Parts: sequence; C-alpha cells; structure tokens
Amino acid sequence: MTAVDDRPAGTPAEAPRRRPNPLLALARNSWRQLTSMRTALVLLFLLAVAAIPGSVLPQRGVNPEDVRDFFTEHPDLAVWLDRVGAFEAFSSVWFSAIYLLLFTSLIGCITPRLVDHVRALRARPPAVPKRLGRLPQHTVAPAPDGGVAAVAEVLRRRRWRVVVRGDEVSAEKGYLKETGNLIFHTSMVLVLLGVALGSWYGWQGNRLLVAGADHVFCNTRQQYAEVKLGPRVGDDLPRFCLQLDEFDARFLPTGQPAFYNAKVTVDEDGDPPRTAEFSVNSPLRLDGANVYLLGHGYAPVIRYTDRFGRSQTSAVPFLSNGDLGLTSEGLAAFPDANVDPATGERKPDLQMAFDGLYLPTAPQEPPFTRSEHPTEENPLLGLVAYRGNLGLDGGIPGSVYQLDQRQVRNGRLTEIGAKELRPGESWTLDDGTTVEFLGSEPYIVLSVRYDPGTTLLLISSVGLVLGLMGSLFVRRRRVFVRLLSADAADPAAGSPTRGSSLIEVGGLPRTEHPGFAEEFAQLVAAMRGDRPADEVDGVPDAREGAK
Repeated sequence: MTAVDDRPAGTPAEAPRRRPNPLLALARNSWRQLTSMRTALVLLFLLAVAAIPGSVLPQRGVNPEDVRDFFTEHPDLAVWLDRVGAFEAFSSVWFSAIYLLLFTSLIGCITPRLVDHVRALRARPPAVPKRLGRLPQHTVAPAPDGGVAAVAEVLRRRRWRVVVRGDEVSAEKGYLKETGNLIFHTSMVLVLLGVALGSWYGWQGNRLLVAGADHVFCNTRQQYAEVKLGPRVGDDLPRFCLQLDEFDARFLPTGQPAFYNAKVTVDEDGDPPRTAEFSVNSPLRLDGANVYLLGHGYAPVIRYTDRFGRSQTSAVPFLSNGDLGLTSEGLAAFPDANVDPATGERKPDLQMAFDGLYLPTAPQEPPFTRSEHPTEENPLLGLVAYRGNLGLDGGIPGSVYQLDQRQVRNGRLTEIGAKELRPGESWTLDDGTTVEFLGSEPYIVLSVRYDPGTTLLLISSVGLVLGLMGSLFVRRRRVFVRLLSADAADPAAGSPTRGSSLIEVGGLPRTEHPGFAEEFAQLVAAMRGDRPADEVDGVPDAREGAK
C-alpha cells in the first residue's frame, strides 16, 4: 500500500532527523562526569589514598638502601610491590593518572563557574518583586527625608551593590562567597601545578661534609651520597663549592640539642669566595639552590702506618646510632696499605680496616658502650682491626660506613684484635704496623635542594586559606525597597493611615544565613534614620517585621 501525502501543495518536505553520534554523546557525558564536583572530591580522596604507599614504604628516590633492605627482609612481597610501582609511588603510572585526572577535573569545574561569576559581577541586581510580603524578611517603615536616594546611600555605605529604578531600590551583597569558592578551587589547581613543577624541574641531594680544607664539597652529581633529579633536570647543576670552617653545637644537660650553627666558605661560579653562616631553621640561600642543615657528628682522625713506613691519615665520619649521647659507629678502611714501594705491587690480602665505636663522652668505668653526652668531654675510640681482602675490587656496591661481614664469614678478612684509644694514643699491631687516634673533626649533614614550585605553593596555600574563609563566612543576600505613600500601603501589614511616606522593605538570603534577620532589622533602622518606630503612630517596629 502506498502512503498518501496529506500536506498542502507547496509545503516543503521535513528534513530527516539527524541521528546523534554515539561517540560524541559518550565523550560529552564523560566530560560532564569528569568535571563535576563529586568526581573532583572522589579523585582528591583517591590521591590521598594513593600517597599512602609513598609514606609507608621506602622509596628508591629517597633512600635506596632501605628499599634494598626491604627486599632482603621480604623477598616475595617486595617483588609484587615493585611490579606495581610501590617503591616509586609518586612517579608511578597510577599516581600520575589520578593526579592528571584531578587536575583536569578541577580546571573543567572552575572554568564555567568562573564565567558565570564574571557575568554575575557585571550584572545589575534584579528588579524589586511585586509582592515583597512573600519574602522571608518583610516590614514597612517610615521613609527617610531623602526618599529613595537616602535609602540607596545607606546601603552603599554598607558596601551593598545598589540599583535605583524609579521609586524602587534593589541591593545585593555577598559576591565574595562565590569568589572565595573560585579562589579556593583555583588555589588547589595551583598547588597541583606547584607540586608538578617541583617534581619535574626540582632536585635534591644529601651530603656529609667534614670540616677542613681537605673536604671541600662541589655541587656535582658525583659528590652526593644520595641524589634525586627531576625528569626535566640534567647533570648541569648550579656551580658552587662549600667548605666547612667552623661548627658550633650546644646541648642541654639532658643531651637535647639547643643550637646548631655552621660557618662555611662559599665559592659560587663567577663570584669571589665569601663566608656565610646558617643553622637548622635558617638555610643557606644560594643562586639556584638552598642548603639545609640536617644534623652533625664527629669524624675521628686516624693515622695508619704500614710495614713499609708509609702513613695514611683520614678523617673518618662515624654515624650516630640515634641515642642522645651521640654514640657513633664507623669504618676506617685503608685499601692501599702495605704496597711495596720498590715494586709498586699491591697485595689485596694485606689491606687494613678498622671497625670502630666512638664515644664523645665515655663513662668513667667500663663497659664503654654508650656515650653519656654529645659533647666531647671524655672522647674514646674503640677499634677492631681486620686484615685481608676488603672486596673492593669485586664491583659489588657496599657501604663505606660498615664493614662487609661477608668478607669475614668467607675468611677473606681476619680479625687481629681490639683496642680502646684516647686522643693522642697509638696501637701497635702484630706485624709492627701502628694506628693512632689523633683527635676528631666535626661534620655536618647537608641537604641541598631546589624546588621551582615553592613560591607558587606559598601563594596557593595563602589562597586556599583566604578562599576557604570567604566561602565559609560570607553569605549572599538581597534587599529590596519600594517607596510608597500611606494611602497605598497594605492595611494588613499594619501601616499607618496618616499621609506620611513609607518604605516597604523585603529581604532574601540566597544562602543559609542565621543572622540575616538581625542584619535586616539594623538596615531598616538605618533607613528610617534610627527613629524609634513607636514615635510614629501605627508604624510597627522593624524588628517586629523581621521576626
């Protein structure tokens, strides 16, 4: 059967309906979901959860030795954690994905709200409603002498946005609430951007620096004990060198530190050397880097004289074991000892190492296992001598502060004996070689950092606080005023029957505002010139109408 076209002649045919593109619809709906506030809050929560592994588990970029120890203690678990990037949490794929999604969600959420807010700021307050009596706050009061102009002036003095339309006044206040919301969310985006800048272009390194001209530190990657460079940072670091000249450490009688201060000589590239001082809470500011003082300790100065009469002197940093007395342990290694000067032959089986325990203030009676105070009041150095192959030529990385016990267990190192030395004392070993304890030098632990996002993080943190305060404490509200005569007033509202001019006032809080009734009453009282309502026959008190 053929369909019959009932349209009148000359009527154009309807255009076929366009079928929506499913991919475009999916992309539009996905974008709306991503840029919603609910999604932003969920992503912020996920980001906090994703940061937990980076706070609980050791990270390769911060302390690779702890990661290696974790693999030793938990080999099966460590393999699975390593596969998901738990030891590099903040640079993992899943953390970066949440980070970028949150960044995109916040920008997509803020942009349309910012456009709407700009339009609202440029728009004029709306016209006065026809029935002000339906508003939450409403009253009728005597009109001031200046009429509408006086009402507008009262509102302007109280920083209301005012528009006068004939005998009507519209006023609005509280735009800073939405401004605070936008500042808060924009500051969150800036926080994410500052963190990203610091991660990409920042770098940090730790270094132990012993006092003296023989221990100058220059800012190169090879001279750091631990270094972490951002993905966008090359090996061309800022050029400067530091030499520790003096270190002043003061302690309470209990051993708690009271004051740290380091005096260094700074040699920056292109500038003459200069002297600078810095402390724990006052870092050294250099061009392109900041130097922070993290801690300090002692480096016993040990001189070893081998069987050929050659002496080697070394200031060996000993690391504190964590007690208040600064009891420290360290290793003095002499791999080039006992080299025949005639032939230059190096004998690995005659290498020397001294495993030591340093007590800045040793007790008066044994056992000498713990220092009583961190100052050097009664220094004592306990040494255990080892002879043999230190295993330095095997290519296996190890610690310079601890003896490789594997060399002892496999018989390549032999323990010779132990001795406790005071400053200036020496110890003659079984082969005629000697070791002397000459004293100690202080050392400091430095953290050299550069973070280009620090200023941005500071500004955004202030913005977060200010935006949050504006969002929480500012309330948006509107006030409408209409000038009318007594004959035109509504008798049900209690207006007078005399021929005086009146103003009908209505108030509308745009957000929950428990104190708006009191503010409304104060505004009405100011509009009528602070005249008590009972002085005018039949005019109700403004506070009565505000209830």
